[in-house]
Amino acid sequence: MRYEAVIFDLDGTLLNTIEDLKNATNHALAAFGYPPRTTEEMKHFVGRGIRYMMTCAVPNGESNPQFEDILAAFYPYYEAHCQDLTAPYHGITPLLSHLKAAGVKTAVVTNKVQNAAEILVHDLFPDITLVIGDSPAVKRKPAPDGVWLALEKLGVKKENAAYVGDSDIDYATAKNASLPCLSVLWGFRTKEELTACGADTFFETPEELDTYLLS
Repeated sequence: MRYEAVIFDLDGTLLNTIEDLKNATNHALAAFGYPPRTTEEMKHFVGRGIRYMMTCAVPNGESNPQFEDILAAFYPYYEAHCQDLTAPYHGITPLLSHLKAAGVKTAVVTNKVQNAAEILVHDLFPDITLVIGDSPAVKRKPAPDGVWLALEKLGVKKENAAYVGDSDIDYATAKNASLPCLSVLWGFRTKEELTACGADTFFETPEELDTYLLS
């Protein structure tokens, strides 16, 4: 067993959330007469929180005089539909079960809004009891605050923990928190994109990550 604790990103790491995020975004855009965004576009918008995502999705971003209203239209729709198409990546549920059985502590640190993150993790990953999402109380990633708070609550030193994520934001978060970053390739970024930001430890499948963590 390599680590006492493993901190996970959520979107693109544990869960494939992209279609529900896209549908909620397009619902909000359509309400104000704007054209929809594609799945591939959305993959590059996510990772820095909902406001950043919508800044990318809305024409002219925050300069658009309707931006705040479009953003406000996103939240209730997404909360009501955040599990329509969202599901764990194949192999994630066994991975989390194996970590729990081995005594490895786990948590989620995400830029997803706290309430939505809690709903998804509670319903889909009962083995994870600690969720730190986007809220006024904690700086969002790539600031290390959420990771450090998670480790404090888990009672684990950073020297005995790792961070798992799928994006450049996750790599920067791990680096800022002084944790090794284990970058997964089944999420929203390519290996080339991750390599360009400095990532150098990659996993093609949850099964491969499982073997690494528990060896």
